[in-house]
Amino acid sequence: MGNNIIKPSILSGFMELLPDEQRVFDDMKRVLEEVFASYGFYGLDTPVLERSSVLLAKGGGETEKQVYRFDRGDTDITMRYDLTVPLARYVAMHYSDLSFPFKRYQIGKVYRGERSQKGRFREFYQCDIDIIGDGSLGIINEAECPSVMSSALRALGIEEFCIRLNNRKILNGLFEIYGVGERSMEVMREIDKYEKIGRDNVIAGIKELGVSEENANALLDFVTFDGSDAEVFAKLNTLAGKNETLDNGVSDLKQVTEIMKGFGCQEKNFKVDLSIARGLDYYTGTVFETCYLPDPSIGSICSGGRYDDLAGYFIDRPLPGVGMSIGLTRLFYILNEKNLLNKSVSAPADALVLPMTDDIAGAAKIASDLRNEGVSVQLYGEQKKFKKKMEYANKLSIPYVVIIGEDEIKAGKVSLKDMVKGEQDMYAIPEAADIIRSGKSERGTEKCVISGN
Repeated sequence: MGNNIIKPSILSGFMELLPDEQRVFDDMKRVLEEVFASYGFYGLDTPVLERSSVLLAKGGGETEKQVYRFDRGDTDITMRYDLTVPLARYVAMHYSDLSFPFKRYQIGKVYRGERSQKGRFREFYQCDIDIIGDGSLGIINEAECPSVMSSALRALGIEEFCIRLNNRKILNGLFEIYGVGERSMEVMREIDKYEKIGRDNVIAGIKELGVSEENANALLDFVTFDGSDAEVFAKLNTLAGKNETLDNGVSDLKQVTEIMKGFGCQEKNFKVDLSIARGLDYYTGTVFETCYLPDPSIGSICSGGRYDDLAGYFIDRPLPGVGMSIGLTRLFYILNEKNLLNKSVSAPADALVLPMTDDIAGAAKIASDLRNEGVSVQLYGEQKKFKKKMEYANKLSIPYVVIIGEDEIKAGKVSLKDMVKGEQDMYAIPEAADIIRSGKSERGTEKCVISGN
């Protein structure tokens, strides 16, 4: 039989976790969902498989090269490669049943057949929030999205981050002032390379697009200016009245930063940065890119922005929106690599019930009684020595052990051992449950991520 055994393996670019890691990942998803729900976002789930004509409606060369696409009977099917196109299809399809603004979050797997490399996956969880308007959408939403994500990251235990903010209108206005003309998209892509290739190379790239060296330098002086938000706005104000688009963008961005403070977003966690030009062929207003301060080299951990036409391929009416996205699998992988995951929060149960007699049915009843008291319980039914049973609890980081021996049965109580403090005493089941719940409440303040401080 041994000759027929297939060596177990998984495909490159796919991630599966050991139990303690999976518990932390699940906790991270739970925390994110709780934060999103606290801001009134609906949870949404859409199919992994969609008609290719839907998913690839606004695709193109690179997208079509990366997707997993196949035929099933006479249906051309593609696995979703992001959560935005399915959202667009969903909103268009259910438009008459939805109330706007429509606020949704979705955490789900997406698939991209790109070259697998460290920290990049072919199957990965995307975590998106979006607010969709019907015809119009107020500026407050461009402040709420980054504020929600700031709350979410802090709830996970990630405190050293900075959401960098810009506005498409500001860049458009600057481009008009400095004579960029119709090459704005290409100029923006050059600017987007600034941190990677440096100023001289960006200037050279912009000059090749027909912009004078003087204007290229003046433009870069603005988009690379590094100062406080007040200093950035003061510099922008030197151009006040010269371009209406620029003035509108500056006004919008000022409002966004003020409203974010109102939402409770800490000022150390966001900053105006005029060099942010990501995705500006898609975004039309505020844009966001989040830097993980202990290691900026990993790139943005959360990004997004304002767009004016979510579902133009599927419905004949403007549906503006604003959204942000976390590549959750990649973020988890990075934190795991840096040993920043708090695996002490990953116990599979609040307590482990250890029967020390042959009365397994009685032990099962006590486990059920504890569950009825609001405690999650695992029952250990294997015939092993006591030391082995305790080792099992330790290995799984289960904080309490409930011991049921002859003495406990006679007293109608249980012995409760606190595995952290080493304390043990005998209690009635309701008392034991109170202690376990109290300990759980104390541990509930622990975050999934260990602070980088």
